[in-house]
Amino acid sequence: MTSGALGRIETELPALPEALRRVGEVILGAPAEAARSTIIELAERAGSSPATVTRFCRAFGFSGYAELRVALATETGRAAQAGWGAGVGHEIGPDDPLDAAIEVMAAADTRLIQDTAAQLNLETVAQVADAVVVARRVLLFGVSTSGNVAKMLEGRLRRIGMPCWSAGDAHEALSEAALLGPGDVAIGISHRGRTREVMEALVEAGSHGAMTVAVTSFARSPLAELAGLVLTTASRETTFRLGGLAAVHSQLFVLDAVYVAVAQRTYERTNQAFELTISAVESHRVERG
Repeated sequence: MTSGALGRIETELPALPEALRRVGEVILGAPAEAARSTIIELAERAGSSPATVTRFCRAFGFSGYAELRVALATETGRAAQAGWGAGVGHEIGPDDPLDAAIEVMAAADTRLIQDTAAQLNLETVAQVADAVVVARRVLLFGVSTSGNVAKMLEGRLRRIGMPCWSAGDAHEALSEAALLGPGDVAIGISHRGRTREVMEALVEAGSHGAMTVAVTSFARSPLAELAGLVLTTASRETTFRLGGLAAVHSQLFVLDAVYVAVAQRTYERTNQAFELTISAVESHRVERG
């Protein structure tokens, strides 16, 4: 992972052991300064040792501190150039004017999508897309907000002729998962990766030979550990948009990347499907006056 480091660290910080969490807090508190610091300087500010800093780096996929420093320098430079500082991390108060609240929302969502794109594993996206193209059945699991996201991807894939279904009810999800087999694809969506219904459905699908994919903000979550492939999403909580609500945009972005990759691989068939479906609903459109 050479980019998207700050988003990953912020998302997974609460779940880290205390010693590693202190290192992450120092980095998040002053990422540009961390990028300029030696490993000894960073360890001293975190009240830890260079060995702990090295463990922190490896926990996030870096070979060592030098690679982390490069990622932090690149990311903070990119953020400064894009002007992401304004609004990011600000709270929305009950008496704030609407234009100020919208500025905070726009800054947070822009950074969220950029973080998600930066950490997205393109090889994994390609693997999932390749499997979806040839699958007999594609099944998506999600509960509550993640279930709505699953439903949206189902609609996109069905629109271009993919045999795709989504399930939010636990019994329905398990029943559908039991009908999958080798060559099929099961995608479980959960922000924290701890939703029992999604985990059970993914295990059931995997037990019948289906490819299992986790979409989660926590790369070391139970759901991620159960899945054959993992697509991580960034999450930035803002006032009134916490937890799963904060992850919706990044979940949609990741799954849209899968959808676009599938559409590229089925270009002729996708275009034909668009033409047929547009024509089918044309009579329900109001003529422009």
